Amino acid sequence: MHSTADPHMSRNPALAARNIGLKIVRRALRLQTPVVRAARRAQRVREQLGHHRDELRITRAIAAVARGRAPIVAGPWLGEVGYEALYWIPFLRWFEDVFRIDPQRIVALSRGGVDQWYSGLAGRYVDLFDFFTLKEFVERNATRRSETEGGGQKQSGLGVFDREILARVQRHFGYSEIHVFHPALLFRLFRQFWLGNRSIDYLWQHTRFERHPPPPPAALDLPAEYVAAKFYTGTALPDSDATRRALRTLVSRIAEQRPVVVLDAGIVVDEHRDYLFDGLPNVRTLHGTLTPRVNLGIQTEVIAGAQQFIGTCGSLAWLAPMLGVPTVAVFADDRLLTPHLLVARQAYRAAGAARFTTLDLRAGDRLHLLEGRLR
Repeated sequence: MHSTADPHMSRNPALAARNIGLKIVRRALRLQTPVVRAARRAQRVREQLGHHRDELRITRAIAAVARGRAPIVAGPWLGEVGYEALYWIPFLRWFEDVFRIDPQRIVALSRGGVDQWYSGLAGRYVDLFDFFTLKEFVERNATRRSETEGGGQKQSGLGVFDREILARVQRHFGYSEIHVFHPALLFRLFRQFWLGNRSIDYLWQHTRFERHPPPPPAALDLPAEYVAAKFYTGTALPDSDATRRALRTLVSRIAEQRPVVVLDAGIVVDEHRDYLFDGLPNVRTLHGTLTPRVNLGIQTEVIAGAQQFIGTCGSLAWLAPMLGVPTVAVFADDRLLTPHLLVARQAYRAAGAARFTTLDLRAGDRLHLLEGRLR
């Protein structure tokens, strides 16, 4: 009988041993794969259970705020304008709806004269710039961010600055007791959605999106028709010479068709800086005309009176469609925008808001429609 063994292997014991070892490893891996998959599934289940337990604790904390008859302070809002416009106000509206809260119980606590944003939601509005100068606010908020948020703007809990603000509000109104509907409830509840671990349906279950009532006309000498513009530095529009050149070209081309009012308040409260468009024909700025106490409120009024809004994708670009103003949100880097764009587009359609479109500066760059090269 002839042997079926490979003659080369019989002459090379080391090669034979190596091949046998590889076969054993492959068989072990095939046996291990289902075990690894099962372990990974179990880990995902444990993580999901952990997320659900956290969400249940947050929901119970929200319900505790609603109990009783004590005034409810909604805030203080110390973070980014965009999160306040796109998430915080719809979240507050959901809270009042689900727990049947009388708006007269609510004291909205924010900054920059945004009382119109809380119209119908709060019986009282308190502005942080009634308690702090711009310098004091910026320094105290920077300390808060450094010590408790790793430099970020979100509010993960009640910090020293929050407690001081709340104590001032309580003394100001003479309240013996207050309940606090703090932004940390928002950031903790929606964290897994922003990380991609929760569907958008979860967010819809905890928000109510509605158009904002129009604010009164801005008490400024503005053109009869104009485009409002708000461009600032950040992740979406990184600060560079090329970005500045591209935006300058964009604004100048718009100004050839219609006057442009640039919402450059000249008020610095965080790391973002306004892009400037000095010297462009048919372009005017608000620089030097606004005070910290009213700057966001007046910018809101200017946007509401515009025929169109264009600006950095974020901040007031999330608000403008809800004011009934067609909006173009501009970016050159959309890596952090994906969940927010998903929410905005669906929310605006559901609420019957004005048209919302985006403009990627990189596309204009590739088509040679703008000056400079974006990196």
